[in-house]
Amino acid sequence: MRNYSKKIRWGLGLFSLILLLLASCKKDKYYFDGGKSDPNFKGTMLQYLQSKPVQFDTIAQIIKIAGLEKEFQQDELTFFAPTDQSVRSALKNTNNYLYQTGKDTLKVLTDIRPQIWRKYLMMYMFKGANRMKDYYQLDINLKSVYPGQNYYSYNNVIFNIGVIFDDINGIKYAGYRHLTIGYVTDLNKPTDSWVSADISSSDIKPLNGVVHTLNTNHIFGFDYGFVYDVYAGK
Repeated sequence: MRNYSKKIRWGLGLFSLILLLLASCKKDKYYFDGGKSDPNFKGTMLQYLQSKPVQFDTIAQIIKIAGLEKEFQQDELTFFAPTDQSVRSALKNTNNYLYQTGKDTLKVLTDIRPQIWRKYLMMYMFKGANRMKDYYQLDINLKSVYPGQNYYSYNNVIFNIGVIFDDINGIKYAGYRHLTIGYVTDLNKPTDSWVSADISSSDIKPLNGVVHTLNTNHIFGFDYGFVYDVYAGK
């Protein structure tokens, strides 16, 4: 019986060790996938985007077409970075509209005028280097108390930017925190006319600013203004 009890204790100990190792692996994976290691990038913002071709290869090309390389290399700025998937979604919508209206569809990025790329890319650029901690709390259902804050982008378009505090286990605002950015479409209704996009990762710090990456379900341009501008320029 004594040997049997020892075997049980030994088995339980081994089982606990395995669980501990699995938990450690999951924690390491979480920190790696969540970008929790080192947020600093020893290069300019443009170099950072170029170093992530899966996410930002198209965005880096658009920066060059738009003539914004200097800003992404020298200016201190905060960039709410749309992913290549966001651009692909916008281009798909644009081509559908062009096809339906009898105009030639887009084949390459340079089929769109540089001025249009510049206009819409500058909507995602803000002066200064702001991390998540620099933004006010936002509660979509309680804007009178937690309204976030309005900011002007590089081309003077107004956005509301704020930090959403999720609830956890019934405790208000005690959970995960994440940034969101909202394009204010109607200045007469500045708190009720947002086209919002959530941020999937925050606080990456190249030498000249901060990058916050938007979710891949965001469509470049925030609304159909991009589509109509491309159509008008054809």
